[in-house]
Amino acid sequence: MSAYDALAASYDGLMADGAYRRRAAFLARRLRKSPIPVETVLDLGCGTGTIACLLAKKGYQVLAADGSEEMLTQAAAKAAGLERPPLFLHQAMPRLRLAQPADAVVSTLDSLNYLTAERDLKETFRHVRRWLKPGGLFLFDVNTPCKLRRMDGQLYMDETEESFCVWRTFFSEKKQICTYQVDLFRLRPGGAWDRSFEEHRERAWSEAFLREALGGAGFSSVHLTGDLTDKPPRLNEDRWQFQCC
Repeated sequence: MSAYDALAASYDGLMADGAYRRRAAFLARRLRKSPIPVETVLDLGCGTGTIACLLAKKGYQVLAADGSEEMLTQAAAKAAGLERPPLFLHQAMPRLRLAQPADAVVSTLDSLNYLTAERDLKETFRHVRRWLKPGGLFLFDVNTPCKLRRMDGQLYMDETEESFCVWRTFFSEKKQICTYQVDLFRLRPGGAWDRSFEEHRERAWSEAFLREALGGAGFSSVHLTGDLTDKPPRLNEDRWQFQCC
């Protein structure tokens, strides 16, 4: 089963600690300082659409793309009551295509770590540059190699009243990939539990490679900070924030 096929319906409940409002506020502060006025924003790898909906509530015209139909189904239901809901697109990141360029592109919560092949990451950056207006900002975050390496051999559990999830993580130093093996149990109306299994993989991208790939895609300015801050990242930072134009 591919990533998020089963987890999509339970994702929001299990990931309630995602600090979405703080993250959306952080993005909005940076968008207000964009070299060009920002009206249209693309949320790349939008998942269940929480960030996309929060940005839409702040008045942006939001496009939101993701490769998982199941996650987009959850996103569309979440956005149904908004006055100006995001336009959701079922697209893989390396094959991004829009009707017209956006004023800004954002990608949050390690979506780009899920691109484990160098060619896919480089192609994604090239497509972002292609569909971003001149002077527009590309804001994204990634899990750091330090964090993913530290997760090797760990076991995590999350639960709600209707779901129970066990994550087992393994890090390959050779491939620089962290594998998440996910067992998900969901409560059925009759009281029995359904079990599903998924496997997720995240690539530990180095700062040097990300800068090289961004430069190759045409981004001339790349600024790196720690998570949700304008300060330089700490030595053991879990998440990097990139601002590119």
